[in-house]
Formats: sequence, structure tokens, C-alpha cells
Amino acid sequence: MKIIKKIFKNENGATAIEYGLIAALVAVAAMVGMGNLGTALNNQFNNVGKKLNLS
Repeated sequence: MKIIKKIFKNENGATAIEYGLIAALVAVAAMVGMGNLGTALNNQFNNVGKKLNLS
């Protein structure tokens, strides 16, 4: 029982893991945001290209 209590009390490295999880979350959010931005820009350039071809 003492060993289990020691394992749960030991917080070495917990902060590093938390920072790693936060960094991973920020990276995923950035990838999703950049993907959406890329799609929007592609649509905008396609619209401009179509309008230039019509004129």
C-alpha cells in the first residue's frame, strides 16, 4: 500500500507532461486553423481566376 501511495504522491515530471499536452493541443489547433485558412484562400483565388477569365 505504501508503494501505491508513493507512486501517486510523486509529481516529478508532471509539469513537463502538462506542458507537452498543452503544446500538442496548440499544435493541433494551429493545424486545423491553417487548414481552414488554406481552403478559404484557395476558394478566393479560384473566384478571382473565374472573374478574370470572364472579363
